[in-house]
Amino acid sequence: MSSELVTRSKVFGQLRRELYGDQASHPSSAHLFIILGASGDLAKKKIYPTLWWLFRDGLLPEETYFVGFARSKLNIEDIKRACLPYMKVADEERECFSAFFSKNSYLSGRYDEGNSFSQLNAHLSSLPGGTGANRLFYLALPPTVYHHVSANMRAHCMSPKGWNRVIVEKPFGRDLQSSQELSAHLASLFAENQIYRIDHYLGKEMVQNLMVLRFGNRIFGPIWNRNSVASVVLTFKEPFGTQGRGGYFDDFGIIRDVMQNHLLQMLSLVAMEKPVSTSSDDVRNEKVKVLKCVEPVAMSDVVLGQYVGDPAGEGQAKLGYLDDPTVPKGSCTPTFATAVLYVRNERWDGVPFILRCGKALNERKAEVRLQFTDVPGDIFGERCMRNELVVRVQPDEAIYLKMMTKKPGVYFSPEETELDLTYRSRYKDVNLPDAYERLILDVFCGSQMHFVRSDELREAWRIFTPLLHHIEKERTRPVPYTYGSRGPNEADELLQTKGFRYEGTYKWVKSDRS
Repeated sequence: MSSELVTRSKVFGQLRRELYGDQASHPSSAHLFIILGASGDLAKKKIYPTLWWLFRDGLLPEETYFVGFARSKLNIEDIKRACLPYMKVADEERECFSAFFSKNSYLSGRYDEGNSFSQLNAHLSSLPGGTGANRLFYLALPPTVYHHVSANMRAHCMSPKGWNRVIVEKPFGRDLQSSQELSAHLASLFAENQIYRIDHYLGKEMVQNLMVLRFGNRIFGPIWNRNSVASVVLTFKEPFGTQGRGGYFDDFGIIRDVMQNHLLQMLSLVAMEKPVSTSSDDVRNEKVKVLKCVEPVAMSDVVLGQYVGDPAGEGQAKLGYLDDPTVPKGSCTPTFATAVLYVRNERWDGVPFILRCGKALNERKAEVRLQFTDVPGDIFGERCMRNELVVRVQPDEAIYLKMMTKKPGVYFSPEETELDLTYRSRYKDVNLPDAYERLILDVFCGSQMHFVRSDELREAWRIFTPLLHHIEKERTRPVPYTYGSRGPNEADELLQTKGFRYEGTYKWVKSDRS
């Protein structure tokens, strides 16, 4: 074995032990990473670049080989050319980059033909490690072919001696029934500990930080409940529209695209009880428990919006959602939604959890915001604002606490400021890994903590399916809002009725301290 492979093996082994301890399964010497749908956008923009970064940084186990499979008649050079713009290869990394692609291969075949998968299996068995290699299958495919692909994988491509793991991309169904059907199909083929349902938001630095922030600090425990928290706001905003992909988006809408998965995952991490340990099942057990306490969303607690054009948009005119030629005429699909959920348990009963998400808004932002109740016995003449703890997920990762201090100088009056932990200024020399890097590394290591379990998925769909069916049956017309705005005014009004107080007098300024 070369010194490079020995070093890579030691790095991976040490990292696996540091991250996961004894709960990670021990790897054999050879690993095969199979990308089904290797010719698609997800593969070229995310999966191949992520594998390259992990390889470059020495984070993958030794003897890892990568196999692409798709219907397109391509070769590995075609894949390389398609992925190169997204891979960030520095001049001094060219040799390493060549070494990475020397471990890649590609086959074309049909997803619904067993013979194609038999050929794939023959190729996998011919690679180093042979039938003893561990196999990771990434389904970078539309859900319409999941059934054929997964059945053919199970019938023809399982490693007889190593372990087998399957990564499944969202959407995991369209509603509770279709999700249950997909889960039942996968359960008939694979054990739950072989299935990794990936939601890339669970790989983001600040989302993973929520558990440490909550359960690693004494100061937050006593106030993290209905006695001190007035409301919790979970936000996901994008400053651009569908950009010609409206036909794809229109089939799902903003609730399925963002709210039912990303925002609900963050809600579960904010609201869940302390797990017994950081093992995958202990953490996911608590997420399921808290989701079971959430009632289905009531239509009266929802505001839906759809962006319209702004002819005077900065730089150029901004087209509305219905101006996208790929969007069906008269579509009622929401591009914005605000929904209020309630967790009916002892810790959170009565506290509104406000989920907000939308496209074509005034900024790019994803965050968790806890607004605390007013200080009792006010002695400052209503000049004190509510404290807020904000976890900024993207962009510019940060944690800051909005609080009151005395205004500097001869005055004796309160002023709003913040305790600020901006990662860019605090951790200057740290490059945060991409979410897919963390999650794919988790699959290699055998940790399912940051993946969605079948019962967790069932509860998530239970909460939103009645709302989705009502919207589609009644063809509920979304409220129009202008491209580049904060969204519909009705959404802000809903927040006010739920007790969220927006003063608008203070705005956090990103820290640029050197």
